[in-house]
Amino acid sequence: MPGTARHDRDMAIEAKRNLRKTTDPLEKLRLQCLAKGSAGIKGLGRVFRIIDSNRSRTLDFKEFQRGLRNYAVMINKEEAQELFRIFDKDGSGTIDFDEFLVTLRPPMSNARKEIIMQAFQKLDKTGDGVITIEDLRGVYNVKYHPKYLNGEWTEDQVFRAFLDNFDAPYDKDGKVTTEEFMNYYAGVSASIDTDIYFIVMMKNAWKL
Repeated sequence: MPGTARHDRDMAIEAKRNLRKTTDPLEKLRLQCLAKGSAGIKGLGRVFRIIDSNRSRTLDFKEFQRGLRNYAVMINKEEAQELFRIFDKDGSGTIDFDEFLVTLRPPMSNARKEIIMQAFQKLDKTGDGVITIEDLRGVYNVKYHPKYLNGEWTEDQVFRAFLDNFDAPYDKDGKVTTEEFMNYYAGVSASIDTDIYFIVMMKNAWKL
């Protein structure tokens, strides 16, 4: 299933350890996100989405700074400016935040990206590029979920909790896009050393 609690813990510990050693602002931001767990990078994306009130999918420096502050990222103004410069490739004074999140994701091999996409496509039964509760019916088995077993949750509540894994805490819309799925598993991937182990984990989790 999604990144286990153990992976999240290992990753957070590793990220905090590496954070003490790095001076690179991009690496610093990436590690601070990973220290928040597998959904950390996606969480930052959500903050930016909320700040982007005119839905332009771009941010100016002020908005960028506000996003970092709201997400409690410890980065000083000089580092924020340097980061902004890296992402403002055309010097327009704004950055495209989808591009930003892709750059922020821990690098992954093509083999890892392919297996993540296979899992996404298996879940996205309707093929519309978004996973919803409807897509999960018949693909994700709730029968072994402890809260379903003891009658505390309905099938839909289990599905919703599952989708929430991929959503940031303050903006759960019950839908998971390819981008969110990829950002989530990039976080999981960061705590797994070898491609082989990552692929085996994904195959077992999603019966691929």
